[in-house]
Amino acid sequence: MLKGAALAAVPYALLPDPPADALPPPVDHPSAEWVAASTANHTPADRPTTHPIDFVVIHVTQTSYRTALSVFQNPKKKVSAHYLVRSVNGNIAQCVRERDIAWHAGNWDYNTRSVGIEHEGWVDQPGYFTDALYMASARLTSAICARYDIPKDRAHIIGHYEVPESDHTDPGLHWDWTRYMRLVNSVRHEGASPRPPA
Repeated sequence: MLKGAALAAVPYALLPDPPADALPPPVDHPSAEWVAASTANHTPADRPTTHPIDFVVIHVTQTSYRTALSVFQNPKKKVSAHYLVRSVNGNIAQCVRERDIAWHAGNWDYNTRSVGIEHEGWVDQPGYFTDALYMASARLTSAICARYDIPKDRAHIIGHYEVPESDHTDPGLHWDWTRYMRLVNSVRHEGASPRPPA
């Protein structure tokens, strides 16, 4: 077995590839990148076996994309979301696996029964709600609803402010629910473009 400097001298091309079945990809949504939240900020589970998934909760970060990720990675913060969508380009970071319980809703029952999606921006700055953000988030939400047979309606796709016992106002008055729900319902399948208007 090679060690130390001897191993460093071996070209990577000569090293064996890891087995194809070594580890499954850590993301649940194909266009997401894995940026793990601290394990101190969510609860391991086996959803939907242990808890049904009935809701998607829409949030706005009230901070930048990078800062939100650093908050989720800080074990002292005790907060996370399953996903974070970037304003400028719709990039999606997955921070908690959907099978696990992210701490995003401020209500344990809703945490156990929902997938939380944070969106970069501030509730009073609608410029953060870009076309790219709406489209990426709508595709993500549509795919989550398809995976767990969640109806694509406002009773099941809710704002953080609609979670019982929440003192939050996000996604705020500037979030265009009509546009968002139209996009969510126009996606044919995961990763597909919206259907053209009839």
